[in-house]
This record gives sequence, C-alpha cells and structure tokens, in this order.
Amino acid sequence: MKLYYIFPLTLLLGCSSVKPTSSVESTDLLLKDVKTLSSDAYTGRKTGTKGAEMSRKYIKSRLKGMGVASYPSLKDYEQNFSFKTAEGENMSAKNIIAYIPGKSANTIVLSAHYDHLGVINNEIYNGADDNASGVAGLLKIAAWFADNKPNNSLVFAFFDAGEMGWKGSEAFVARPPISLDRIKLNINLDMISHNDNNILYAAGTFKHPQLKGFIHQSNPNVKILFGHDNPKQGVDDWTKQSDQGAFHAKNIPFIYFGVEDHKDYHKATDEYETINPEFFVNSATAILEIVNNIDEKKDIQSIFKATVQKKKQ
Repeated sequence: MKLYYIFPLTLLLGCSSVKPTSSVESTDLLLKDVKTLSSDAYTGRKTGTKGAEMSRKYIKSRLKGMGVASYPSLKDYEQNFSFKTAEGENMSAKNIIAYIPGKSANTIVLSAHYDHLGVINNEIYNGADDNASGVAGLLKIAAWFADNKPNNSLVFAFFDAGEMGWKGSEAFVARPPISLDRIKLNINLDMISHNDNNILYAAGTFKHPQLKGFIHQSNPNVKILFGHDNPKQGVDDWTKQSDQGAFHAKNIPFIYFGVEDHKDYHKATDEYETINPEFFVNSATAILEIVNNIDEKKDIQSIFKATVQKKKQ
C-alpha cells in the first residue's frame, strides 16, 4: 500500500526571506519535478538507459522554460564523456550544464546527480530522494536566479553516473567547460527530501569555517547542522561520498547539503510517496536562501582569502 501525504499548504510554504520561492506555483513545480523524475516511466534513470535520456530531456525542457541557457561552449546543454565501469564495460554518459552569467566572472557551480540505480531483479529503483530531490532543488534555485540576476556567475551541473562512482563530476573537473580558476565554490545537493526529524546537514565547513556565517535561513521548521566533513570520522566523513568530492580534489571549497541515510536509501521503496514533502519544500527553500546569502557577497573570492594566505605562510 502506498502512503499519500495530506497536509495544509501553509505548512508546505514555511517562511523565507527569499519570498518568491514560497509561491504556490514554485511549491507545485518542486514536488512535480520529483514526482515526475521518480515515476516508473523513467525506470530508475540508470546511466545509459532510456530513462536517463528521458531525464535529460525533462531537465532541459525545464531549463529552457525558465530561460536558463546552455553553457555557451556546449551544444544543447550536453557535456559528453565516457568511462569504464567496475566490470570493464565502456560506458557513454552525458552531463547537463546550464549557465546564468553574473555581474562577476567568479563562479559558483551548483550540482546534483540525476541518475539512479535503474531496474534490479525486476524492481524499479526510482530514487526519489536519491537524487530526484537534488535535481528538483537545483531547478528551483535556477528558476529564482533566472528572475534575479546573480552577483556571481552560476553554473548548474546535473551530473550523470553518480551512482557509478561520481563519474560525471570527475569528467566535469577533468575537462571543465569553464576554467577551474573561475570556480570559487561548489554547492552540491544529494538527498534533501527524506528525514523524519527535519534535519539537513551542510558538510564542508570543517576545512572552510568561513562558510558557516552564510549558512543560516529563516525557516524554523528545518534544522541545518554542520558535520560529516572531518577526516577523522572515517566512513561518516561525506567529503568524497558525492559529487563535491571531485571539486574538493581540485582544492575548490564546497558545501554539500544532504540527509543521513534512511530506511529507503538504495531500495526500491525510495519513491515519491516515501519522501517527507513538507521537509523537502522547507529544505529546498532554505538551501536557496543560503545560496542567496553567499551570492550577496559580491566578491566571493574574498571569503577564502584568509585560508589561501594562511596556506602560503
């Protein structure tokens, strides 16, 4: 039996200083994006399948609809790459890269992987939280900045082959469409819709504590905690456990937004009906507010100057 959530719209909307993102239309689109991408029609969005192709078509359609362009050097948003699977099979894949130029060439890369596990033993692994939720959150942020010109240039990277070892983000930093020197920060979204305690983690401030001052938001219905980024934590250190790892390897600061593993993680039960919609809407709105906090710092590079100078000493 599937569980359907019924609750007042006022709870969904929460509160935020980024007011336009709390509109009914924005909330409906956010939930629609997750519901669509995690539907059976997309057959789990596994890299190299028709479901992955359908995902790309959907993401590109949403970006075009909001007026967010492809990165200029790419054709129709697509960054092609190939890799070998763990079984030695040659695999072709595609990242989707969009771009909103800012008032500065300094760039923030906002990312989320769109692939999932596909079909296993005749069961569809739809990956609603992992990571249709991150994709939907990224689209929400893109829609906001499409209507509100950012200070910093923004790249929106929807990565393929995340479930195969973060191959999409590795390909991006290996052959970046934009100079790595311009990228001052990566903000990665991976599983932001499923937590029974309304807790969302922001990992990445261990190495760059200057970021803590920007990670605040106005909605009391979601708790953002720091952690999961200390190397001494071993397997609980998330630094290399999602697409931010590729940026970290290039010494690019990151913030990774995500929840701790839950009972539906990497199971066929990770479906739209098992996410926490109220938490999801509040989380996505909070992340947007934090991105806006950071973008309001017109010289984003100055956030990290103290760290750079300290390393040179």
